Amino acid sequence: MKPTTRTLLPLAGAALAYSLAQTMVIPALPELQQEFHAGPADATWLLTAFLLTSSIATPLLGRLGDMHGKEHWLLISLAIFGVGSLVAAVAGSLTVMIAGRAIQGAGGAIFPLAIGIIRDEFPRERVAPAIGTVSAMFGIGGGSGLVLAGLFVDHGSISWIFWLSVVTTALAALATWLWVPESPVRVRARIDWVGGALLSLTLLALLLPISEGNTWGWTSGRVLALFAAAAVFAVLWARWELRVTDPLVNLALMRERPVWTTNVAACAIGFAMFGSFVLVPQFVQTPARAGYGFGASVTESGLFLLPSALLMLFAGPLSGRLGGRYGSRVPLALGATSSGLSYAWLAAFHGERIDIYLSSVLLGLGVGLALAAMANLVVEAVPPDVTGVASAINAIMRTIGGAVGAQVAAAIVSGALSDGAEFPSESGFTGAFTMSALASAVALLVCFAIPSRSAVRAHTRVTEVSEAA
Repeated sequence: MKPTTRTLLPLAGAALAYSLAQTMVIPALPELQQEFHAGPADATWLLTAFLLTSSIATPLLGRLGDMHGKEHWLLISLAIFGVGSLVAAVAGSLTVMIAGRAIQGAGGAIFPLAIGIIRDEFPRERVAPAIGTVSAMFGIGGGSGLVLAGLFVDHGSISWIFWLSVVTTALAALATWLWVPESPVRVRARIDWVGGALLSLTLLALLLPISEGNTWGWTSGRVLALFAAAAVFAVLWARWELRVTDPLVNLALMRERPVWTTNVAACAIGFAMFGSFVLVPQFVQTPARAGYGFGASVTESGLFLLPSALLMLFAGPLSGRLGGRYGSRVPLALGATSSGLSYAWLAAFHGERIDIYLSSVLLGLGVGLALAAMANLVVEAVPPDVTGVASAINAIMRTIGGAVGAQVAAAIVSGALSDGAEFPSESGFTGAFTMSALASAVALLVCFAIPSRSAVRAHTRVTEVSEAA
């Protein structure tokens, strides 16, 4: 086995273990409500807690990896994630399970650290395809998680969801310890704890009302107050980062066009992608007597997205090869186009099972191409010693887009539920699918603002010369 392959396999396994946990709990929410005698608002904290801690911990651990070794902090991230999985697996109450999910989310730096290791360790010609493989795990795990969770809910125990995470994480950690070398690239700096705290407060105040807006009411005092607090914390954080000697996030770098445009694209792709994890299972599980849907079981609903997960396995490396030849803007544009076509097809045609499968194929191709392209665009645009934190910010933007997309999709569908109706009207799903298609179109438009690879390299050379002078 080639040394690069031996290194790539543990990194891909670590990414897959984490990505599975993002969606596996979604099909189990109704069962968990019954088991713990909880309401829907209480059960959704299993998603919210994971989202919040992931967004807060990812940039901090990514920066620590840049400073003190990415392999070292990847192992720490895996350990945190594994402990959270174990806590959730043995939980005897919903509160303990939510705590386990919060600990799981704190291991969210797994993806950016893995990408950073690839950049530091792999030959230049292997970097883009390898990053494509790891990035594809995000979508593969998301789609596969729905399938596996359906099997556990229908034919096993819900705790198996978390025991699977324990096992896969332990294997990934062992393989990482044995085969992944420590990154030689380090940045000499102090950790910006004040900047980390302000960024954490900003993300907490922003994502909490986004996640709970449908439950609390978008015009409620809590939601409006938290959005206002997020704006205040964001201003304070930006002012601090511009003044401190060693900022957690180099805002001057984040303002560079190759970086901010890629982050906008990540937000749009996240919006579109996470809508599918909510919309498609709900649509196909609706009984045919509603005038649409197929009355699928939880397991069957996951199988509708299985083609998507399988396509991502090939689309990620393909994106890297296309990016290596033509620049990563090309696979990002192709991915956004394919994703948009997937949702547009669903909005227009969803009366037969083949329509869902065809859309799933287009979605897997599109998301796989786009995720890998965005990771490579970030790597190409930033210096090696900030790869971890820059990739983490890109992941956060995708998370924010996903949180907004899931809530908007849910609001559109639930808004189509008339008084006394058992199921939402078909127009609700059509509107939500259309919204996801529009988000993909936004990502496609942003591609035209992303500089070409030659322009980025020329700018980087000029910057390096000016800094040396």
